[in-house]
Amino acid sequence: MDELAFALELAGAADEISMKYFSRSPETSVKKDGTLVTVADREVEEMLRGRIRQQFPSHAILGEEGGLEGDAGAPIWIIDPIDGTNNYAAGIPIFGTLIGLRVDGRTQVGVASAPALGERYDAAAGAGARMNGKPIHVSEVASLAGAVVCIGSYRRMRRRGYGPQLEGIVAGCRRDRGFGDFWGYMLVARGAAEVMLEPNLNVWDVAALEVIVGEAGGMVSNFAGDPYPETRITEYGSGDGSFMATNGVLHEELVTRLAK
Repeated sequence: MDELAFALELAGAADEISMKYFSRSPETSVKKDGTLVTVADREVEEMLRGRIRQQFPSHAILGEEGGLEGDAGAPIWIIDPIDGTNNYAAGIPIFGTLIGLRVDGRTQVGVASAPALGERYDAAAGAGARMNGKPIHVSEVASLAGAVVCIGSYRRMRRRGYGPQLEGIVAGCRRDRGFGDFWGYMLVARGAAEVMLEPNLNVWDVAALEVIVGEAGGMVSNFAGDPYPETRITEYGSGDGSFMATNGVLHEELVTRLAK
C-alpha cells in the first residue's frame, strides 16, 4: 500500500528528529491544557505536515500541536508527534511518533515508531500487523486470571469514576502494569499483554493504534464497547474519550467489568 510505505518513511524522518533531542533536556513548556510540549513535538509535527501536504495535497491533517487542517471529511492523516511527552522530557525511552490515515471514518494505515526502544509497529487494513517488519499477533489467553493488564494511570482511572471497576479487574488478573501511552497497546498487539485501559484519550492518541491492534487480531473500543467517537476529530482537545484494547477473547468481559 503506497500510503503505508509513505507513513513508514515519515516515521523514519520523525525518529531522526526525536532522537536528536532525546536525553538532552529538550526545551519544554506547558500548554494551556496543562500538558507538556517540547521542541521535538513541534519540530516533528511541522515536518510531518509539510511532507503530507506535498505528497497528498487533497488530504486533511489533524495533529496534537496544530489542530485540524483541511476538510475533516477528506482522507485525514492523524498524527501525534511525540506520544509520551512526559516520558520523553524525563529521558524515559517509552515514547513514540503515531501516524494514522483514516478514510471514511476508518483507520486504514497506522504506524507507531519508538526509536529509543528500537521498535516500530505498522499495519494496513487487511494486510496484518508487524513489529520491525515481522508479523505480530495477540495472545490466546482466555481468562482474566491469566492476563496481564496495563493501565495508563491509576489516578486518572479513579478521577473518571472507574476506581472500583479497576480494583476488581486488577484483583482478578495475573499481573498489572502501568505501561501507559501507545506502548501498552502495542504490548497487547504483540501478545505480551492482554488488556490496556485508558479513561481519556484524544483521537491522535488512538488512530494509529486501532488498526495495528485490530490487524494483530485484537479488539479496541471505548469502555462501553463502542467505537471511539469519530466526532472527536472536530472536537480539538476534548480529551475525554475512554479507550481500551484486548486480545479479543477477553473484550466482552472487560466491557462488562467496566460498566458503571
